[in-house]
Amino acid sequence: MGLEQAFSYPGTVKKLRSGPLGALLDGFCTWLMEHGFCHWTIRKHLSNVSHLNQHLGRQGVVLGQILCPKDVDEFFEAYPARCRHRGPLEAHLKRVRQSVSRFSEYLGEKGLFDPLPPGEIFAPLLAAYLEWMQHYQHAAAGTLALRTQYLTAFLRWLGPEATPQGLSRLRPESVEAFFLAYAQKVGKAARRSMQSTLRTFFRFCLHQGYIRVPLGLAVPTLRTYKLASVPRGLTEAQARQVLQGIDRRTAVGRRDYAIVQLLHTYGVRGGQVRALRLEQIEWAQNRILFPASKGGKDSCLPLTAEVGESLLDYLQNARPPTSDPQVFLTSRAPYHPLPRSSSLSVIIDRRIRAADIEIPSKGAHAFRHGFATRMLAQGQPLKAIADVLGHRHLGTTFIYTKVDFNALKQVALEWPQEVTR
Repeated sequence: MGLEQAFSYPGTVKKLRSGPLGALLDGFCTWLMEHGFCHWTIRKHLSNVSHLNQHLGRQGVVLGQILCPKDVDEFFEAYPARCRHRGPLEAHLKRVRQSVSRFSEYLGEKGLFDPLPPGEIFAPLLAAYLEWMQHYQHAAAGTLALRTQYLTAFLRWLGPEATPQGLSRLRPESVEAFFLAYAQKVGKAARRSMQSTLRTFFRFCLHQGYIRVPLGLAVPTLRTYKLASVPRGLTEAQARQVLQGIDRRTAVGRRDYAIVQLLHTYGVRGGQVRALRLEQIEWAQNRILFPASKGGKDSCLPLTAEVGESLLDYLQNARPPTSDPQVFLTSRAPYHPLPRSSSLSVIIDRRIRAADIEIPSKGAHAFRHGFATRMLAQGQPLKAIADVLGHRHLGTTFIYTKVDFNALKQVALEWPQEVTR
């Protein structure tokens, strides 16, 4: 009876129950209901998965066959040429991917989906490098995840040569060519991450005897200058404009207002807001604790009246009932903490754009930069700013001295006057 609860037209139900996946869609519908998805979302997921069902039927897949990522990849290779949709194709494909991902999760619980992709030729080499990083470099879990991402890109570029034997034939010129080509397509942070990944990887290869020369020296150094840029943040007026533009009559508005209020009031990082837990808001003591982020220091700050009221409004009137300890959750079922930094960035970007504010960066750091600039303009010492921002080293805070315009005026030369005789 699962599909009848989502669709009233018998023809639609009959069509969904046909094909190799048809017998599974009733269970999938019930699974979505049990996980708290709304009626509209359930209908969309089922409709999107029906495209995969039709594709598998054309491929001769039989009922009960265990699916794998290759089946899904082949579907998305063929589907764009056949699909009929409204609006941009990329947006439609993104929605279908989300639905197929949910369905794959359901099949995995039933033992009908094998999530393991075919083994890559470089898998043993990558695993050995990560073990070496953990044992000899004492790398943290976040560092290992980052190294995996960037080294995978390089090893895939090597192709069949991504083995200990192939590395012995690798030339410095090839390493340099790869890095320069990669650097032209990405930003400064990605270039720096790839640079450090390659250098530690070649250090590992030299230690293991896979290479005879230190190929890490072949990774170019792209010169950057410390404090070269000026931080661009929101002014006090702009931050207030963003807050005033949020509709607090909706659950999403209450959540977003509380998030923006935290960023504006305390200048914390977006990751600290995402990680904020219920027990870290100490109501009785009127204070809030933001654990250290990016090697900095914990920040225990006073809980202001504005922040407290916005948090209470969200917690009492908008936060979904769940056992998750994090304060901020997704706005759609199944409810869970905001999964990644980009989730928060999208929220902030949307709110700044809605306020018709044009600044180069529209992420959470715009509030952090604006907060530090305001403190500096009020005459606060750098040590106090560093403590509030959670900077462990004072040098990290020096970049904000470049926007202390009052101090710059005091050292500016007088404009020369023309003297006539």
